[in-house]
Amino acid sequence: MNKKKSLFPILSRNAIMSSHLQWMVIRNNSSFLIKRNGQTYSTEPNNLKARNAFRFNGLVHRKTVGIEQAADGKGIVVILKKRAGHRKPVKLYEKITINKNSRTTLNRLRNIIRKNNYRKDLRMAALRRASAILRSQKPVVVKKKRSRATKSA
Repeated sequence: MNKKKSLFPILSRNAIMSSHLQWMVIRNNSSFLIKRNGQTYSTEPNNLKARNAFRFNGLVHRKTVGIEQAADGKGIVVILKKRAGHRKPVKLYEKITINKNSRTTLNRLRNIIRKNNYRKDLRMAALRRASAILRSQKPVVVKKKRSRATKSA
């Protein structure tokens, strides 16, 4: 019954890296990075603005918010990263589907972020993302052109 001593006692099983240290590791080395037109974008999940920035990164923070289109094409899915369960990836995310009208959807999203004490700095970005998704789901109405009657001589 010998217990093995870890070579790295600081990096024990219960220790996790700070979000700043994680960001320093992945900011230039990530499979999600896309560099285009002098800008660096990121395709990682829960990145609301698709920018490669510490603030919008969906991997390193303990609490993140993600907005996606619902599977049936009506409404949105709010993905919240729970604070607990960071060692169990299956239980890490909570998905909430909202498929009401636009005003109700945006109000519910605002309340979810506010009442659960999620990050205030992501509230406006989440609302804009949800609004853009809802706008894209509206059916496009094609206006008929009025034809003029030809003038008779």
